[in-house]
Amino acid sequence: MNDIFGKALLDYQNGNSKEDIITSTSISDEDILPVSYLFRSYKEMPKIEQKALELSKGLVLDVGCGAGSHSLYLQEKGLTVNSIDISEGAIEVCKQRGLTNAYVKDILDESNTYDTILLLMNGSGIFQEVSQVSKYLSHLKSLLKPNGQILIDSSDIKYMYEDEDGGFWIDTNANYYGELDYFISYKGEQEQPMKWLYLDFNTLYTACTALGLQCELIMEGEHFDYLARIAVN
Repeated sequence: MNDIFGKALLDYQNGNSKEDIITSTSISDEDILPVSYLFRSYKEMPKIEQKALELSKGLVLDVGCGAGSHSLYLQEKGLTVNSIDISEGAIEVCKQRGLTNAYVKDILDESNTYDTILLLMNGSGIFQEVSQVSKYLSHLKSLLKPNGQILIDSSDIKYMYEDEDGGFWIDTNANYYGELDYFISYKGEQEQPMKWLYLDFNTLYTACTALGLQCELIMEGEHFDYLARIAVN
């Protein structure tokens, strides 16, 4: 990993650049991700993210914390938050922004237990593929304190396969339609492609049920996105 994402965050944090991150996927054209969006305040966040932060309680783990905007809001509210990301640049930015507990770490290497685990900004992305959802959910389950909760958002991207007549052109022989290759570039430098998973609620619900987890739909967003709360039965 070249940590292009981390470089962009560090540049923005230190006033060195106003360039945007360019993203694309295996089924969509290039799109612009303004780096400023990753530094958004609570007021600038989508309602789904605001709701997740309102529901957060106790000791919190913010997975894939990025520039740390969610963690900062909770820390300012008086909660203890551990913020983790695989991007070294992102964690450096989190520390510069005043986060007390920010670590370069993969979620599968986490072993502490928490009252709330946050997976926001399409939190199911880190599962990468449908075949890995159970592995990740089992691990997340092991990190929950009694009465703990996982708050995760994702999107059902079936709409991206819709044709003009309202039908769908999903190849039933292919992998699950939410499995995408995700490409990032910044200042002309390309990151290695990542596997990224968008998970519809019913598929998440089924995976949770098989593991003895409750999965509750908390809120639906304006564009096929949703917030779910997962807890141990």
